[in-house]
Amino acid sequence: MQVNVTKLAGLMPLRIPLSREAFLCSCLFATLALSGLVMFEPSPYELMIAILLVVSVIVGVSLRRDLVPLIGLISLYNVGGLMTIGVANDTKYAITFAAISLFLAVSAILYAAILSDKPERWKTIETGYIAAAVCSAFLAILGYFDAFPGAYDLLTRYGRAKAFFKDPNVFGPFLVLPTCFIIYDILKKPLASSLGKMALLAVLVLGIFLSFSRGAWALLFISAAAVYLLTFINEQSVKGRNKMLGLLLLAAFSLVGLLLAALSVESVSSMFFERAKLVQSYDADRLGRFARYLLGIEFILDKPFGVGPGEFGKVFTEDEHNVYLKGFTTYGWLGGLSYITLVGLTLIKAVPLVFKPRPYQKYTITLLSVFVGHIALGMLIDTDHWRHFYLLLGGLWAIIAMETAYSRTHAFSTRGANPSYLQA
Repeated sequence: MQVNVTKLAGLMPLRIPLSREAFLCSCLFATLALSGLVMFEPSPYELMIAILLVVSVIVGVSLRRDLVPLIGLISLYNVGGLMTIGVANDTKYAITFAAISLFLAVSAILYAAILSDKPERWKTIETGYIAAAVCSAFLAILGYFDAFPGAYDLLTRYGRAKAFFKDPNVFGPFLVLPTCFIIYDILKKPLASSLGKMALLAVLVLGIFLSFSRGAWALLFISAAAVYLLTFINEQSVKGRNKMLGLLLLAAFSLVGLLLAALSVESVSSMFFERAKLVQSYDADRLGRFARYLLGIEFILDKPFGVGPGEFGKVFTEDEHNVYLKGFTTYGWLGGLSYITLVGLTLIKAVPLVFKPRPYQKYTITLLSVFVGHIALGMLIDTDHWRHFYLLLGGLWAIIAMETAYSRTHAFSTRGANPSYLQA
């Protein structure tokens, strides 16, 4: 690909070479870097995904046959959603909802194709995502403490930090994957080169804390603990394991210090103790979150096509707040079963891969750790339209496809040579 830059005053055009790969990676970085701006729709992220799709076709990104389970199951999930449009009372809203679901499904397949084609692109995604997360967390902190006029009203909701997200309960979980990227690097790389990343980690953790999202707190704990444990198990040297044990103690003291400093602010303290209750009133009421789960199961037993987007909340005063229940109410039996199958199959195929030494093991460990946290969180929160969840899903299937390709090549190669993309 050539980028033509025409000189002024009628001079001859100057031709600056730009490889197709560099152009694709630039679009990929921009897509992730803009992923924290989602206060309105279509957001810059949606527009960049559309551009990225076109660029991928031009560059020649291919779909590996090992992605067929992902494509098939996520397609069935959306077919179920399209079928519920006919039973929804608000047809216009149902069509809009189905369109968003289809877009997110395409984004998962697109990420899987791009990353399985060349895993070196993971670094571009990581850099862009960390940039978006740190900027979002920093803005959320400024907003929470009203650092400039209008900051609090713009960047918080219900007294909780949200940055340029609509909901603090989405903002907090959005920060967890880049947090885990940084945690992995601190565990594996020399401490002297990790001081800057420790500062970024503090910003991200404080951003998650100020979201006052119990789900985000739990997700961070589960994901970070899994990353630490899996990295520790895979570490072969005694020196490396001793370093990780020391970092664990340092992290514990640092978190306590950060928490005490934050709780010294009265507004933070009052919100923390209010949100830290394990069960809120809206969880245990007569038609609270937990009661709706049982009522919802009974509700969908005789509705194979579901009830359509948003209809459950009209019957039970609140939405499902459970992604698995929503799979059946909003996508019908076909969609609900397809979603559960996709989640289960992803776990079955991805879990064994965290113990195989590969150049991309960092991404296997971090993505799987955060994915497990999300599927657990999905029992209490609707994660269906969380954009970053589809990055997790597509990224894991890219790794699954790469490992399958490696196993196939290794089994039939007389020399046992690794494919070029698996060479360190």
